[in-house]
Parts: sequence; structure tokens; C-alpha cells
Amino acid sequence: MSDLATWQEENAHYLTVAINWLRLRLQRMIPDATVTTEEIASAQTEMLAAEAMEPPPALITLSARLGLSEFEQSLLLLCAAMELDTEITSFCAQIQGESQRYPTFALALGLFDDPVWDIVSPERPLRNWRLIEIHQSGVQPLTVSPIKADERIVNYLKGLNFLDDRLKALVAPLPIPQESSEPWLAPSQQQVVTSIIRQLDALPHGQRPPLIQLLGSDRTSKQAIAVAVADEFYLPIYRIRLELLPTQSSELETIMRLWQRELRLFPVALYLDGQGLEAGNNGERSAALLHTFLDSLHAVFFIEVQGHSLPLDQPTLSFEVAKPTPIEQQQAWQQVTDEHQIAALLSGQFSLNLTDIEQIGATLENARALSEAPEMDLTTQLWDTCLLRTRPQLDALAQRLETKATWQDLVLPETETAMLRQIAAQVQYRSQVYDDWGFRDRMNRGLGVNALFAGESGTGKTMAAEVIANELRLNLYRIDLSSVVSKYIGETEKNLRRLFDAAEDGGAILFFDEADALFGKRSAVKDSHDRYANIEVNYLLQRIETYRGLAILATNLKGSMDSAFMRRLRFVINFPFPSVESRQEMWQKVFPAQTPVAELDYQHLGGFNLTGGSIHNIAINAAFEAAQAGGPVGMLHILSATRAEFRKLDLPIYEGDFK
Repeated sequence: MSDLATWQEENAHYLTVAINWLRLRLQRMIPDATVTTEEIASAQTEMLAAEAMEPPPALITLSARLGLSEFEQSLLLLCAAMELDTEITSFCAQIQGESQRYPTFALALGLFDDPVWDIVSPERPLRNWRLIEIHQSGVQPLTVSPIKADERIVNYLKGLNFLDDRLKALVAPLPIPQESSEPWLAPSQQQVVTSIIRQLDALPHGQRPPLIQLLGSDRTSKQAIAVAVADEFYLPIYRIRLELLPTQSSELETIMRLWQRELRLFPVALYLDGQGLEAGNNGERSAALLHTFLDSLHAVFFIEVQGHSLPLDQPTLSFEVAKPTPIEQQQAWQQVTDEHQIAALLSGQFSLNLTDIEQIGATLENARALSEAPEMDLTTQLWDTCLLRTRPQLDALAQRLETKATWQDLVLPETETAMLRQIAAQVQYRSQVYDDWGFRDRMNRGLGVNALFAGESGTGKTMAAEVIANELRLNLYRIDLSSVVSKYIGETEKNLRRLFDAAEDGGAILFFDEADALFGKRSAVKDSHDRYANIEVNYLLQRIETYRGLAILATNLKGSMDSAFMRRLRFVINFPFPSVESRQEMWQKVFPAQTPVAELDYQHLGGFNLTGGSIHNIAINAAFEAAQAGGPVGMLHILSATRAEFRKLDLPIYEGDFK
């Protein structure tokens, strides 16, 4: 029999003996009772002997942890006995009258030795800890009102120590990583666990533990670290949903008191999500609620924060939690693949924690075991799986573009094309340069690649971004400014942080179209709006420099960009207005091979002063005209569509050019 089962059996025996002692005392108060003093004394001796069990019975433990006097302990036993022995109701009725078939304070004052009147006070443990419920109605005196034991307390006395049902709606157990042959924390992350444990172990006995703030964007690793620390102290760990806490003071007070009681009866570690506490009115309300909540509880608290440490009144320890280092990730990939080259490639592009890497490896192994088709290239399978793994967070924050354009579709001068190829090469070989060649040890900023594409609308900036994404086989996300920029102070930075943090996993290229709207010049501070606008630009300056992926900024107004951004950009590529020769080449490439095309005068078409974007629009409109006419695309269709494009752009139309 296990230690727990043995204790539960002994605890049940103690309850049986204690209730028998209680029954004898109740029977003694019934008129014409035959119970003797010696019988009660004998039952009390047997009860005291049962109390000597180790660990003590639940009632004795509860009394010690919540500070109950012997009289209060006896009253709680009386209330709990109502749920455990059906005859107690009958005894109460015989003593107090048929209309009072329940325990009361008045009954307890006459039933037990050394009664004290302050037992009814809200400051005493029975009422302060909500151990009993008082059902007082109308003008009924408190002393004769029905009282009953709280359900959670009755279960505790029976040896069933589970979290109070009223608190379960606010919390959920923090998921523990699955059992695995591989560690789920990297050595660099395990150092954080060791540091936290060391500082908690050094606390004097009985001192309130400090709040532990876990900073960083990797939520999975932060939760894994919290689980590892709690496990070291044999504490279950629960995650609190702060937004579900009641805001009304009376309800909040009840919840606080239940939590205070719970942490004495069922010690746990608590994990709070601190997102949304940094800015805005909702953040201020949540922060005030958090302060109230933390003030009332003494427990091992972890607070998950994405930005800077939260200013809290209690003693606080802050720890930065990062993804495993690139070397640690490479070692994890090598255990999955047994291929050094593949491991280096994946760790160089993607930034994942050990749990993600192991799950990707397990998913791939299961898929191969179930598949009867010929095996795909391992590198391709793992790469595609990593892309899918890193997509969900960004899909909610930005627009993913389908990348179909290739180098053959791009028409640019040789100099600009060479620079675009250089961007792709730097992303592809950054692991070799930063890690194998030691540059990462000398740098803490600028580990990403950023570029500015400047030029008129339609000159190929978006297509160039698609070409690079297609070459690197990465997802391309265009940033929607309407979902990023907010009129509320601090919200823009919060949105940008979420965006950059989600993209840090490495499976994406960020494309800021019309970047001058976000990265524009800072202005002189004339009012609070100017000050906060400049703060947003300052935040972007820092974040774009520390971002480790590829960020592409596109603008039609290069002169509007802040000079500080220009200094931090690794590449600045000017997309010129296409020359006559370039326009002729665009016309030759604009129609797909499947499109029936008549003989076209490319020299004449190249003479139209248009960008590649306009040429693409004309080609599509001409194709629809030809389809409606039932023939191939000819010069008449193209010239008709070109005339419409000129009107759309408010360009002068010379009739001789359209004959």
C-alpha cells in the first residue's frame, strides 16, 4: 500500500473516532440521556491517540495551518460531521427543537468545553477563512442561525486535497512537456532554472518569496522554466487568467480569501500572463488588478512579460528567457537528422525551442512510417515543416503573399539585380559567417539583414521581394499599417513588438510597404502627439537593428525616411523608372506561355512611358478584351488597354501613338 493510501486509511479511522466522540457529547445533552462522563472521556482518549498518526490527520493539519483554537476545531468538526453522519441532524433536532435540525453557534457554546464568544467574529479563522457558511435570514440572531462546513473543507478533512472548484474557472494547470528521452530545456535555459532555484533556496524560512518575472518572447520556454522550478520544490503549477478575475471589490475579496486559504491547504506555484499590462487603459486596469491580487497572496509567483519588467511593489527577480542558442539548436537538429549540413541549415534560418524541434522530428518520423509514397528529400521535408510551424502567429498579424515571381520575371539593371542576389546570399549563408566564422561573438546588433527598396510605384519593389522569398523558400509577409498603427498611446509599439517577435522564429521575410508612413523623419516636439510619435520611431530604430531576420522596407518617398534608419540599413536599392530597352523586355515577358498572342510590335510598345506595374495591368486588360473578341491578344487590344491606363494615370494621350 502506498504512503498516501496508508495515510488516507488512518485519516478515515481518526474521523470515525472523532465523530464517535462528538456523538457521545451530543447524546449527553439530550434529555434522559444515558451517556456517562467515563464513556466520553474514553472516546476522547481514543481520539487523542488517533491524532498521534504521522503525518497528522487532515483536521489537525488544517487547524495548525489556519490558526484554529481547540474550540474552533471542535465546532468545525461538528459542521463537517453533518455531511459524514446522518444521525447528527437528529441529535441537533432533539437538543434544539425540531425546527433547528442543524448546528448553530449556540449549540457549540453549550456542547464543548472552554467556550469563547469571539468565535462568531468575522476576524476569527472560521469566518475569516470561509471555513463555514452562515445562513442567517431576516431578524434571526446570528447565534441560532444554521451553519455548515464549506464543501472544499469537508473534502479536505476526508483526505481529498484538490483545488477549490470556485477557483478552477480562473486557472488551469500549466502543461508539462511530454516525457521524452531528450531534455526539453537547453543548457543556456537550464542555467536560468538553476539561478532561480538558488535564489529561492537562499530565502530565510518563512520569508515571502519574491515575484519572478520571466522576460522575453518565447512563451513555451518561459513556461517550461516555470514548470522546472516548481517541480524542484514539488509544487503543482497553475496558470491564472488575470482577465477572468472579478472587478467588483466584494467578489474580488472573496476570491482573494479563497486563494489565501488554498495556498495554505494546497501549496501551488502560480503563473500569470503579463501580456496587456504595458500600455493603454485596459493595461492600466489590469495592472491595478494585478497589484491588488499580488498584495494579498504569498506564493511562488511567475509573471510572464514580453517587454520590460513590470514595476511592482513586492520584491522582484527578473530573468531574461531566450530561445536556445544557435549552437544548441544545431545540436538538437543533429540529433533529429544525423546530418550536420541539414542541422546547420535549419538552425541558421529558424529559431525554435527544443520542444518544437523534437515535435517536428517526431511528426516527420510518424508521417514517413505511415506513408507508402517514395520519401521526399529530408531537407525539403524539414524545411517545409518548419515553415508551417512558424506561420500561425504571423498569419494573424500580417498578410502572407504568394511568391510566384522568379529571377527570370524581374527586369532591372545589372547593378540592382546583383544587389538583390547579394541580399539572398547573405540570408542563406548567415549561419556560416556568424557562427562558423565567429562574427556572432563580436556582435550583439545587426545580425539580421535589412534593406530599403526605393522607387516609384510599379517599378518592381514588391516583385523583387517575392523573388527573394521564392529563392530562399521563405514566407513573405506584407505589413498592413492599419493593423499596426494605433491612435492609442503605446499600442503601436505593442503591435510592432508582437510582429517582430513572431517573425523572429525565422520562417518569414517582413515587407513594409509604404515604409515612410512608419519610418518617417522625427519632428520637433511641439505637443504630446509629437513626443509619442517620436517614441514610436525610436522604438522602430532599436527593433529594426536587433531583428535577426530579413526586413525589407519599400517606399516611393526615399527623402521622407529618417536618416537614422538610412544609417542602419545594410542595403539601399533604387528601383529606376524603366528604360525603353527594359520596357521592351517587360512586354516580351508579360504574357504567360499559354496566352495566344498575335505578332506584336515590342519596339512601339516599349516607347510608352510606363512602369512594369502598369504594363502588367495593360496585359491583363488586353487579354480579357481578346477573350471577349474570340481571338489572340493583338496590338489593337493592347493599345485599347494602354489608352485606358493612360486615362487612369492622368497621362497625356497623343493619338498618333495609338494608331
